[in-house]
Amino acid sequence: MFNRHKLATFFCLFALLALTACASDKKDDKDAAAEPQIPVEAMYNKAANSLDSGEYSAAAKQFDDVDRSYPYSQWATRSQLMSGYSQYKSVKYDEAIVALDRFIELHPGDNDAAYAYYLRGLCYYEQISDVRRDQKMTQLALDNLRQVVDRFPDSKYARDAALKIDLTTDHLAGKEMEIGRYYLERKQYQASIPRFQRVVDQFQTTTHVPEALHRLTEAYLSLGLVDEAKKTAAILGHNYPNSSWYKDSYRLFNKKYEQGGNQTLYDKTIAKMF
Repeated sequence: MFNRHKLATFFCLFALLALTACASDKKDDKDAAAEPQIPVEAMYNKAANSLDSGEYSAAAKQFDDVDRSYPYSQWATRSQLMSGYSQYKSVKYDEAIVALDRFIELHPGDNDAAYAYYLRGLCYYEQISDVRRDQKMTQLALDNLRQVVDRFPDSKYARDAALKIDLTTDHLAGKEMEIGRYYLERKQYQASIPRFQRVVDQFQTTTHVPEALHRLTEAYLSLGLVDEAKKTAAILGHNYPNSSWYKDSYRLFNKKYEQGGNQTLYDKTIAKMF
């Protein structure tokens, strides 16, 4: 009798717990159904207000919330881009690049695609370091800014991207010049020549080309490669006749190869080639 009594008590308790759980589940479902969903416009406006107030990290999170809550709406598309912009403004470039990569991948034909490419280029451009440091970010900035010009040549972002490309290439050329001068000063001429030659070949529009030609002339003469030195000096004189580097190369030849009379071998070389 004792065991039967305990068993009956157990079943009573179990039934009571089950009824309580059901009642609780129904209450939770009712509360969830009663809880109003925030309209997408209100969520987006809240994020936009945070952005306008300079609360960039909060804005990025709120734009992400819009994307998660209304993933198939036009507001979600816009929020993905604005999240990237908010991260950019908060100087969180890595997070911004991730957001912009996602926007570009999902919406390559969007009207704001040009801006997404441009903003991604800026994220790298803002991280360009001194020429004495590694220039990985400089190269990434150059690659991404070129995509803006190549893909969207008629966009309003192409002109600024082109200006930044000029500054970026000048920066990369400056890095090559720094390394080349380092080797040249230590009389490691064969190591310096490829650096200066790269500036001449790949960064022809930069301000570093005249010096690169002069340094090549100097390195070739130091190695006894007179013909190569003559050719390089002639190119320098033809393209940059008023450059101080042209005068330095002239003095270099005049010092090493001065002959009788007022005309040097350098003068004769220039006259012969041009």
